[in-house]
Amino acid sequence: MLIGIMSDTHDNLPAIRKAVEFFNERNVDLVIHAGDYVAPFVARELKKLKAPLKGVFGNNDGERKGLYEALGIYDELIELEADGMKIAVTHGTNEVLVKALAHSRLYDVVVVGHTHRYEIQEVGRTVLVNPGEVCGYVTGVKSVALLDTRKREVQIINIDNGELLGAMSL
Repeated sequence: MLIGIMSDTHDNLPAIRKAVEFFNERNVDLVIHAGDYVAPFVARELKKLKAPLKGVFGNNDGERKGLYEALGIYDELIELEADGMKIAVTHGTNEVLVKALAHSRLYDVVVVGHTHRYEIQEVGRTVLVNPGEVCGYVTGVKSVALLDTRKREVQIINIDNGELLGAMSL
């Protein structure tokens, strides 16, 4: 299964459009959003995804009722399973929670956002993935991640130029 991972879109519709096109071109089976959509109007672009979207709230998601109605987002932590791989998703605002999830040995992958900085880090038997920011507001780099559960590999890609920013085998 090929999973697209994004975070911190922050209402940047042109960047969201690029991320959606990137995921659609690669025929991902699922898209995970680690929070900070910001406003419900982003649903207009996110609904163009060919794959289902699963996501969590971030600390800048003020209109949660609207995001729930538009995208079905309703929680700050979700658990997913794909090809026998257990995945936890949270925005990353609570560092104690992120550490606990990563060290729990319950998950193969923990997905976070919040810092706007892309990262792939091994924590024991768990891989912590932050896809960076789709919006590009903080770092200037618009990035997403691809998690291939069959190849057991994660990659982070700059959606402006297709550059591979990082990769790790799981």
